[in-house]
Formats: sequence, C-alpha cells, structure tokens
Amino acid sequence: MKKITYIIAGLFFMVGSLNAAAFNNGLSNQECTVEYNLYKGDIQAKNFTEARKRLDNLMENCPTLSVNIYKYGYKIAEDMLAKGEREEAVRLYSKIMDTRIIHFPKDLGKVFDSLVNFLKKSGYTHEELFQHLDRAYKEDPSAMSAKNIYLYFEMVMLRNKDIDVQLILDTYDNINDALDEKAGRYQTRLSKLIAKEDGGATLSSKDAKSKRIAEGTLKNIGIVKAGLEQRIEELMTCERLVPLYRRDFAANMSNGQWLKRAVSRMFNKECTEDPLYEELAKAYAEADPSSDAYIFLSGILEKKGKKDEALEMRKKAIELEIDPVRKARHLLTIARDMAKKGQKSSARKYANQALASNPSYGKAYLLIASLYASSANSCGTNEFSKRMVYVAALNKAQRAAAVDPSIASTASKYIKNYKSNIPSKQMAFADGIKEGDPFKIGCWIGENVKVKLK
Repeated sequence: MKKITYIIAGLFFMVGSLNAAAFNNGLSNQECTVEYNLYKGDIQAKNFTEARKRLDNLMENCPTLSVNIYKYGYKIAEDMLAKGEREEAVRLYSKIMDTRIIHFPKDLGKVFDSLVNFLKKSGYTHEELFQHLDRAYKEDPSAMSAKNIYLYFEMVMLRNKDIDVQLILDTYDNINDALDEKAGRYQTRLSKLIAKEDGGATLSSKDAKSKRIAEGTLKNIGIVKAGLEQRIEELMTCERLVPLYRRDFAANMSNGQWLKRAVSRMFNKECTEDPLYEELAKAYAEADPSSDAYIFLSGILEKKGKKDEALEMRKKAIELEIDPVRKARHLLTIARDMAKKGQKSSARKYANQALASNPSYGKAYLLIASLYASSANSCGTNEFSKRMVYVAALNKAQRAAAVDPSIASTASKYIKNYKSNIPSKQMAFADGIKEGDPFKIGCWIGENVKVKLK
C-alpha cells in the first residue's frame, strides 16, 4: 500500500514539476484554459491565496486568454485591502491594471474610473486621486461614475476658478457632449422598445432587460447633467461669458467646436442681445456649415424680421441632419423659439416633429405640457373645462417621464404641479361627470382626453 502511495506522490511531484516548467516557459492554449478554470474556481470559492498564485501565472504566461483574468484579479486586491494589506493591495491592483491595459486596451475610461474607486477605499486624498480622475476623463467622461464626475469637475473648478475659466467651461462641455452622445444611443434603443410595446407586443426577457438598462442609464445621465449644471451656474452669466468670448474670439474664428459651444451657451443663457452673439453665429456657420450653425443663424434672421429666410434656413438645417436624435434637438430648438413668441400651435407642431424623429425625447413632451398649462384660462369656458386643460398637460408630462428617464426629476415637478390643478371630485359631481369620461378640450389644443379627478 505504501509503495502505491509513493508512486502516486511521485507522479504528482512529476506533474507539478512539469507544470512549473511549463509556467516558466509559457503554457499551451489548453494548459492556459485549465489554469484559468482553476483560477476562476478559486475566486468563486473565495480561496484568494491560491487564486493569487494562479493570477501571477496567468498574467505572465496567458495574458491574452481573457479579460476576466484581470477582472477577477481585482477581487483579490479587494480582499487584501479588506484584510488591511493596503500597500500590497494597491501594488497588486496597479500591476493588474497595467497588464490589462497592455493586452486589453479597451474601455479605459471605465478601467481608470474603477481604479479611482479602489484608491478611495485605500484612503487616498482628493489631490492624490486627481491624476487618475484626469486619466478617466481624458479617455471617456461618459464611462465615469456620477460621484467621480462630480469630484473631478469640482476639483477642476477649485483649481482654475480664478485663473482659467475657459478650461472649466471646456471641461463642462466635454463631459456634456460625451453624456449627450451616450444618451442618444440609449434613447434610440429605448424608442424602439417603447414602439414595440405601443404596438401591442410583449417584450422578450432580453428586450425587457435592455429597456431597464436604457432607462437606468438615462436616469443617471439626467442626474449627472443636472448636478453639473448646478455647479457651473455661477460662472454661466452674460457678464462673465461676453468678455471671455470677446477676448478669445479672434483666436478661434476657424475653430468650429469652440464657436459652437460659445454660441450654444450664449443662446441658452439668453445672451443673444449682445452683438457678439451674431458675430459668433456667423463665424460658426463659416467655419462649420452644419445643421447646428443654420439653426442659430435662423434665429438671427428671425430677429431681424426676415421670417421667410429664417424658415428656409431652418428647413435647410433639418434636411441636412441625418441623425434622428440630433434632428429632434434642432426641431425642439425651433419649437421653443416659437413658444417664446407665443406661437403655441406652431411650437407644438415642431415639438411633435421632434417626437416623430426621437419618440423618447421627453423634453418635447414637457414643452407641449407647458404650452397646454399656459392656455388653461383661455381654452376653457368654465372652471371645470379650464382645469381639464391641466389634465391634458398632465398626460404629456407623464408621457415624458415614461419615455425619458433622463428628465425624471424635472418631469415629476411638472406632474406634481398639474395634478394639483386638475378638477376635484366635488366639481365633477356637480356637473354630472365621472372619472374616465371622455372630454374634448377646445381652442387651439383640440384634444380628446379622459377625465381625471383629484
């Protein structure tokens, strides 16, 4: 019996020696796969000590087998940190990340963002984190977590508030552009899924999951954008912007991106009365004759009373834009301009065109809701019919919240306001009307709704 035991032990020793030799000289694909599966099993069993040995082996001999080698490796570093091995944990995490970047140089914004989260747990100060936050930002701001975007932006503001306001504005714009691009992708996905449901189809489990992810992502983007806007609000005044852009205009007359951002910000902050706005818009159109530029020029033509030319410019902008999400934004810009002029019916028309281009564009629904609510007194003949206009507004606001989670917080304020103004049960009872009855709202709205009561 002892002889057999010695033989088995000898075989294991030989296999172990052969494996050790194989590790030192590189592993075959099959050996890498076996080692990886054992490594994965150790991670799942939380046998991190043994997993650490296999991790070193895999990174040295099988570095391109799977990105999960590195993702699982982070768990080992997390375990070491939990056990109080701070310095060793940070060294291991950094080694894993550096090796991963060499062999899997993708999603680096997310990779650096995860490093920041790990270093936070390790007790790093904000100043020590800044360089890593900056790496994540420069790779892909949209991949950063909300907390890290806020932290990075706050640090940029603190460092540059008194010396380089333009850098702060550029950082803000870069983050927003990245978030807008990401939101556009998820809005397109969500629109298709909502269209399926509206058509009576039941979403598959895969589609239902995709819808939840899109809704969650859009909601988070909305929170981030709102938070950043609050932080930069003190810098976004005409008194600050006009001299800043006047100073840098000559150096950026052919810089399409700079001009677009300058014109957009002055438009959004209603600095359009300053002569600089028109100069910037014209320079933007020359530097980058795009749909965005034509939209801004159309507003200037409109202001000068050249309504026909302005309309043609808008049509040109919309025809030029092929991306449905961007086209919807242009159409909503026109709708808002019409709304400011009191042209409510035209504003609704363009808002509906925006929705035809991007069905999950909640801001278009909110504009229509506000147009309806502002017409309550003029579109009703008595107290009940006037309050029913708020029901129509409420329907649009609720639709906005349903299709566009990125504006959930804003939509909820509209909804709360409109709900407080719909007819009461006592008012309906006096007129012999029940909840759910059909009701036609008159004047320019001309919409059929069902009675809702509070």
